[in-house]
Amino acid sequence: MPPVKKKSPVRGANKTKTVYKKPLNEKHIIGFLFSICLSLTLFIGGLLLILALLKIPDIRTVAEYQPVQASEILDRHGRVISRIYQQNRTVIPLSDMPAYLPQAFVAAEDSRFFSHPGLDLWSVFRAAINNLKSGRRAQGGSTITQQVAKSLLLSPEKTYLRKFKEAILAWRIDTLLSKEDILHIYLNQIYLGSGAYGVEAAARRYFDKSARNLNVGEAALLAGLPQAPSRYAPDKHMEAARKRQRYVLNRMVADGYLDASQARTSFEQPVQLAHGKRAKQGEDGYFIQLVRKQAEQILGTSLNRAGVKVYTSMDTNLQRMAVKALRSGIAKNFQGKKKVQGAAIIMDAETGRVRALVGGLNFNNSAFDRATQARRSAGSVFKPLLYSAAFTDGMSPQTTIMDAPFSIAGKDGKPWQPRNFSGKHYGETTLREALVQSRNIVAIKLLQKVGIKRVQRLAEQFGIHPPIASDLSLALGATGVSLLDITAAYGPFVTKGKYTTPVLITKIVKNSGEIVHRTKTESRQVLDRKVAEEIKGILMEVIVRGTGRRAAGVPGVAGGKTGTTNKNRDAWFVGFRGQLLGGVWIGHDDNTSLGQGKGGGVVAAPIWREFMGGKETN
Repeated sequence: MPPVKKKSPVRGANKTKTVYKKPLNEKHIIGFLFSICLSLTLFIGGLLLILALLKIPDIRTVAEYQPVQASEILDRHGRVISRIYQQNRTVIPLSDMPAYLPQAFVAAEDSRFFSHPGLDLWSVFRAAINNLKSGRRAQGGSTITQQVAKSLLLSPEKTYLRKFKEAILAWRIDTLLSKEDILHIYLNQIYLGSGAYGVEAAARRYFDKSARNLNVGEAALLAGLPQAPSRYAPDKHMEAARKRQRYVLNRMVADGYLDASQARTSFEQPVQLAHGKRAKQGEDGYFIQLVRKQAEQILGTSLNRAGVKVYTSMDTNLQRMAVKALRSGIAKNFQGKKKVQGAAIIMDAETGRVRALVGGLNFNNSAFDRATQARRSAGSVFKPLLYSAAFTDGMSPQTTIMDAPFSIAGKDGKPWQPRNFSGKHYGETTLREALVQSRNIVAIKLLQKVGIKRVQRLAEQFGIHPPIASDLSLALGATGVSLLDITAAYGPFVTKGKYTTPVLITKIVKNSGEIVHRTKTESRQVLDRKVAEEIKGILMEVIVRGTGRRAAGVPGVAGGKTGTTNKNRDAWFVGFRGQLLGGVWIGHDDNTSLGQGKGGGVVAAPIWREFMGGKETN
């Protein structure tokens, strides 16, 4: 290597100094690289140690956002009638929300969301200044990304260490996910008061509608909630909520999402809050309770955590009419007698789909379902099954039986001497007339001819669950049945002899859209078509000139049968209008008498007429 000559730095020196550089050998290079690697290792190790000491959570769970969601029960038109959950949340995609909904939250919570890297230092500085001025932590300065980090990965404690972790996580989340993904998580995760998490659950809770259908004013109300959900909840503090709504609308104008006239119009629009939850539960509770039980049996897990949509056969209009008719009918007939209860069923005979199910006057007061859980003596509503067996075995409506005093030894050895309801006897009587007028003596003698086991077998084919009475009292309906079972048993009379199993659930769908269960219609031929038409014709006569005259007046082809048990303990009416079947039961839970003259034709038939006159919703 040639020498390098350097001038002397000393002033006045004339000589130059020759300096020789030592050549770099392999040992020097290795030492240099080792030093760099060691420094990097120490630096990275230090960072990892700090992160370990801070216990920074893994952010991959954010990218794989799959929270526990509420299960929804829907009516036949897809309207939500109940939500079941541990945490009330339904996740919906950002694309399903109106544009102004996420805009309202961005304007209210984090106006620089789309430009900052997960942290907004200017907002932090501004919040710090305001907190110093106020002498308290009035503002937090957290971005939407920080709120996501806190909600999903951190505890709610308010410490500077937690805020530091939150900042690190927010920056990492911002580098991992797009702004749209972060906003999607935020709008589905944020707590919005009254037990609602996310905008969909909040929209259902406060406005009884999907977030898809919110207007601008409603979106602004929800966007005002994250700061203090309990303080601004519109169902509890409407004045404060409206003030906060005005702030959000003004922020949307400032950020260019709305113009002033749009904001003003939205603010002036009246707020329509959802109806009371308990009132709805009182009307739909029995239907929902049974659906929930059946759905959990199908899924093998609780609906609290299943996160599914359960589609049902309920027709909301018919359900409301059944509830109203039952309540008003009992109030009219039993003024001041609060212990009288009732139940009502409406179902489609062809498909088996239950359109309405009311198991009592108010689910909030008593959850015992008298439509499905109670087995009460059927009375004369059982008689059409007896006559079906007789006609199947070769008898006809014109066959006659002597209606005369009758006595037979009972199980206790004492004579059993049944009577007709009127206390009279009518001599030679056709089976048609006997069923139209509900003659007890003829029914008992008919059962003797047909045979008890024969009628029991047919009753089971008609969906009546055992045990079924095994003596002559069966002719008078002295066997326990549920209202749902006996109503479905009238189906063959209007479907040319076909029995269809009652259905409340039509399908169950995961929130991803996957169908996990679809109910198939289960039907079987249980009665000859000619016999079915004969029974149908007689039941039509019952409401024209027989015991069910007070049920007359519903539009279309209609018929049915009254039922009254011993000492007026139960009052029944079961019948049809077109393809719809309807059943009513009135009685006391303790099986005491309803009172003199309170039989099925007087009490139950008018209630049946009132709700069976309604229309299904299209």
